[in-house]
Amino acid sequence: MSEAALLNARGLGVTLSGRVVLKDVSLALSAGHLVALVGPNGAGKTTLLRSLAGLIPSEGEIEIGGEALSALPLRERAKRFGYLPQGHVVHWPLPARDIVALGRYPHGATDPARLSPKDVEAVHRAMQAVDVMQFSERRVTELSGGERGRVALARVLAVEAPVILADEPTASLDPRHQIDVMKNLRATADSGVLVIVVTHDLGLAARFADHVLVLREGCLVSQGAPMAAL
Repeated sequence: MSEAALLNARGLGVTLSGRVVLKDVSLALSAGHLVALVGPNGAGKTTLLRSLAGLIPSEGEIEIGGEALSALPLRERAKRFGYLPQGHVVHWPLPARDIVALGRYPHGATDPARLSPKDVEAVHRAMQAVDVMQFSERRVTELSGGERGRVALARVLAVEAPVILADEPTASLDPRHQIDVMKNLRATADSGVLVIVVTHDLGLAARFADHVLVLREGCLVSQGAPMAAL
């Protein structure tokens, strides 16, 4: 990527329970791109996402918007990254709107019932973007897996962070909803956000991503335009 990088990592390494999971990963990613992170099981894809967001300890340097991630307070980190983990399981029978409103927590919205006008607008925009407004008042535990997945994605979009990290957001969805989710993430990237998506579907990566990172055994072995990297 030739543009000024929004997210930089240099010499990133992670060791978990005595096992080296990531080794000397360096990357520079710019805003406005959808980046697919691919590789075999156990390659370190989830670990890379979590380390980029500062969710697990790592060696090396990470910068977001020119600032060292390690120097940012936790709330500020939470404003910079929207993180969608694998599975997005929800155990609380809350209305879908309140789940999405949790995305405003880093901005000081601690009670979904007491949102500022700005927070309400952000929640509505996020829900409209993934077409879940019709579920606003329904308990999220009553929704199908695909519907819950879209609500979870709306929560991440509601953060309005410059970087979105999505770990296998299309897993367990039917093909139509896989396409819908990737279209939403592509549109989010086109709006100026850096979106990094872990996926095992190389077809989806080739179709929607404009940059691909290939991990193998904790090493970044290839990166670039989809056809070249894959």
